[in-house]
Amino acid sequence: RDKQAFVSACFWSERNQVLKQPEPNTGYEKEKNRKIEALAVRVMKLARDSIMMHLRFLDTALALLVPVPGRVSGCMACDGRNLYYDPVFVLQKYQEEPASITHMYLHVLLHLIFSHRFRYDQVEQEYWDMAADMAVENTILEIGFPDIAMRQDEERARKLHWMKMDAGGLTAEKIYRYFKRSGMGPLEKQELTALFFQDTHMYWRSQEEISISQEQWKKISERVKTDLKTFSQDKNHSESLEKNLAEATRERYDYGELLRRFTVMGEDIRVNEDEFDYIYYTYGLSVYGNLPLVEPLEYKEEHKVKEFVIALDTSASCRGEVVRAFLRKTYSILKGTENFFHQINVHIVQCDNDIRSDTKITCDRDFDRFMKEGKIHGFGATDFRPVFLYLEKLQQEGEFENLKGLIYFTDGYGIYPETMPDYDVIFAFLDEDDNRMPPPPWAVSVILYDDMLEEEQKE
Repeated sequence: RDKQAFVSACFWSERNQVLKQPEPNTGYEKEKNRKIEALAVRVMKLARDSIMMHLRFLDTALALLVPVPGRVSGCMACDGRNLYYDPVFVLQKYQEEPASITHMYLHVLLHLIFSHRFRYDQVEQEYWDMAADMAVENTILEIGFPDIAMRQDEERARKLHWMKMDAGGLTAEKIYRYFKRSGMGPLEKQELTALFFQDTHMYWRSQEEISISQEQWKKISERVKTDLKTFSQDKNHSESLEKNLAEATRERYDYGELLRRFTVMGEDIRVNEDEFDYIYYTYGLSVYGNLPLVEPLEYKEEHKVKEFVIALDTSASCRGEVVRAFLRKTYSILKGTENFFHQINVHIVQCDNDIRSDTKITCDRDFDRFMKEGKIHGFGATDFRPVFLYLEKLQQEGEFENLKGLIYFTDGYGIYPETMPDYDVIFAFLDEDDNRMPPPPWAVSVILYDDMLEEEQKE
């Protein structure tokens, strides 16, 4: 490695000196650059053809990624449509290790298929850069055909093995959340960069519109996911690819928008400025003194939340602080004046395999009192059915006028009811888990990640 680094340093030093010196024979220099570029184009085409031959399910994505020489020096970079590369760099890397160019080409392509570029403005970029690179490199290792095998693969595999143990998985999202929790020191960053860096993400920050949008790449990812099942014969080598594709094609919702399903139309006691005519009002004051001709309406019909239920799975796997963070997050979204009526009827029901408590919330003071003084009861097994039976009983007793929704916070390991209720149901999970049973088709399932709840805990 030291010898390679020395040769590489000499190569770039000599190249820079040549570029600085005036070239007497400019025709010769142009011809040399033309040959370098032409040879680099051939190398890039070989890399593309190799990926196409071994991974036929990537044909659509490969067709949309256009290699373009220039705009970068000593690296590769992609803006979502064009793959920019330095021709001299490509030839140098190809001479050192022929598989490196095919490896880099596939690395860039998987970034796009996994939608890594399109989340750059929503994350801490240093952590996301590293997490995305590690997720892609893990996928390449699992795909494992000869044209992408590199000398550092064994060392990468060892590091990824320990990262999987720590992060719980090797999608970019899981690794990123691990870095958010644990941080990344200078030495660790240097080590990981040396192992996993393949392309610069300089164009991920660009605000310019690209010819292929995020939605188009998502459709391509869905196409790849479908084709993968058709072309891939050995499913053991595509586990990481499947998990990353599942993450890339997952529907993402605004939690606040989902909670709007619980709103009802009603009259709110406040001035309705939309239906108030100031012309007649001021005219009456000017003619009759203090007698306006038209009084503003003192109510307004709006869709707001009046009644809903939060059910808490208090089994042993749901920790107390996480439960409280979920409550704060949900209630803070809904308690604003634009979402809540002045008179509300919210029930916080705690249940494991039986109903443990029911706290009624009618105002902010009730909620604050519960958060300070309330205790989490239960910590037994999980059964979702008692909550639905309990709410049916409350409806029959007239506790609710028009119950619109139930949010059930749980780990998902419980018995679901078979009958669909007459209100909307959201099952909120802390993390994705392939081992738990899916909710009934009439319920909406959402995943509230640890980092979202951690932010609420800090607040």
